[in-house]
Amino acid sequence: MMRRAPRSAALLDALMRPYRRRLYLPLLAAWVALALLIWQSALLADLFAGWLNAAAAGERLPSDGLYTVLPWLLVCLLLRPLLSLYKERRLQNLSLDVRHQLRRRLLDALADLGPARSRFGSDGALSTRVLEQVDALDGYISRFYVQRTVAVATPLVIAAAVFAHSKLAALLLLLTAPLVPLFMILVGSAAAGKSREQLDTLAQLGGRFLDLVRGMPTLRRLNAATQAEKQVASAAEAYQRRTMGVLRLAFLSGAVLELFASLAIALVAVYLGLGLIGVLPWAQGEVPVPYRSALFILLLAPEFYAPLRQLGTDYHAKAQAQAAAEAVQPLLDMAAESSRPSENGIQTASERFHESIPETENTRKSTHQDALKVAPSLRLEQLAIGGEGDRERLAAVSFAVAAGARIGIGGRSGVGKSSLLQALLGFCAYRGRIWLNGEDCAGFDRACLQRQTAYLAQTATLLPGTVADNLRLANAAAGAEEMRQALEAVGLWDLIQRLPDGLNTYLGERGQGLSGGQQQRLSLAQLLLHDAPLWLLDEPAAHLDEETAADLYRVLGQISRGKTVLLVSHDLAAVPWLDEVVMLEGAPDER
Repeated sequence: MMRRAPRSAALLDALMRPYRRRLYLPLLAAWVALALLIWQSALLADLFAGWLNAAAAGERLPSDGLYTVLPWLLVCLLLRPLLSLYKERRLQNLSLDVRHQLRRRLLDALADLGPARSRFGSDGALSTRVLEQVDALDGYISRFYVQRTVAVATPLVIAAAVFAHSKLAALLLLLTAPLVPLFMILVGSAAAGKSREQLDTLAQLGGRFLDLVRGMPTLRRLNAATQAEKQVASAAEAYQRRTMGVLRLAFLSGAVLELFASLAIALVAVYLGLGLIGVLPWAQGEVPVPYRSALFILLLAPEFYAPLRQLGTDYHAKAQAQAAAEAVQPLLDMAAESSRPSENGIQTASERFHESIPETENTRKSTHQDALKVAPSLRLEQLAIGGEGDRERLAAVSFAVAAGARIGIGGRSGVGKSSLLQALLGFCAYRGRIWLNGEDCAGFDRACLQRQTAYLAQTATLLPGTVADNLRLANAAAGAEEMRQALEAVGLWDLIQRLPDGLNTYLGERGQGLSGGQQQRLSLAQLLLHDAPLWLLDEPAAHLDEETAADLYRVLGQISRGKTVLLVSHDLAAVPWLDEVVMLEGAPDER
């Protein structure tokens, strides 16, 4: 746990580095407010010292001093809250901007990973990281980051002001001040561990809940909804316990910090009080600190510890932010490995790998906007994909695909069939070469290449919305007639027109309302509307029964004519229309 803390701290500092200039004004507001506080304390000490001296001399309390001091006191009393409000507003806006930028980086990382994002958890757990755990950084950015500077500088400035009136009082303040941050660190390390456990539990709860909601129709058919409800209740209870553990630590540390600060202030007050009545053991009958200075010191003493107490409270925000940073760190590390910032966007790891290759006629960068207007030819030369450590996701493979050919990709489970498709989509780094229409694929603009490539996974890519909304995911400009033709081609139009609202029929999560085979047919209609010349199909019938799978492959055979198709399947014998089959070899490994 302690070894990971520097990484999370480095990530937090890296997040704040581009925004440091925006911290100048909040810090300036804090310094001005501190100067106003010292001035206000001096004015009050002068005013009450004058009244005390007049009372001691039996004179009438002077009112001229009050009228002189009152306007300046009002200035201090009004300006300090306004400066505090300004500082908080600036820091809150900064927090919003930092979190927004971080979310964009995380979403870009997930987009770069594509199907490989499953290695980092379920969609529910990933959504929790992008939403909840990014929001957990708010307290660190809007409070702790600036407060740690204020907590160091403010006591030193106040101690310097006190030192001018009493060296011993300043020494007492400085000697007791370290007790607050010391306890803050002791409790904060425990709070960091509790926050980590809390965020891990929240991610697990989010992932489990999403999976159960998606599988609710199946759970109901199996009469297992009650067991699922108990699982969610158990996970929610575990999250509640961990949340209460964090709150207990927060209240405990707050109480102890207040106790230490109160004892320290009381110690200074006792010294000043005994000095005013002349009973200090080392200064019998003397007044080492006059009333005016004693009052000035007592007014500043609570403010001496206030930033330290606030930092102790905000330290929990730092602990929570470190836990959240550790949760999102793997995604950001993957984004850093697979891409680098460029003037126009993001460059993938495969593109960066090929930058080390000398530029030739076939490797010059270009957008190739018109490269895939027709079905392309494809050639792989010693294409290999590495995994974590010494593992190999795909052993070196070479084969060629003619333009318009439909090729089956087979091999044992884990040999790297899906990884090969991910490399073609630009979602993972690789060794070797991929040639598209005789040109190195590394020279293509990745976004352009992806727009002209159609991908179909084992499960349909459908979102909650109408049938028309889901079809427009493939082609936003598609009209009703184009949708009808696509649905007719995949044999789904008769069903859709019998639905109460036709194309405007609402589908639930992951196409709920349609059967598995109908969902995959709707995905085939998306392929047709996309009208891409290169199709990459990753076991589209994996979760279908034999009869439905055969029917799906029959439709695929009809609509894929004229396309270059790479079809991954464990049962290529069920696909008679393939032109060729390529069997991948190599030791099975995790994809």
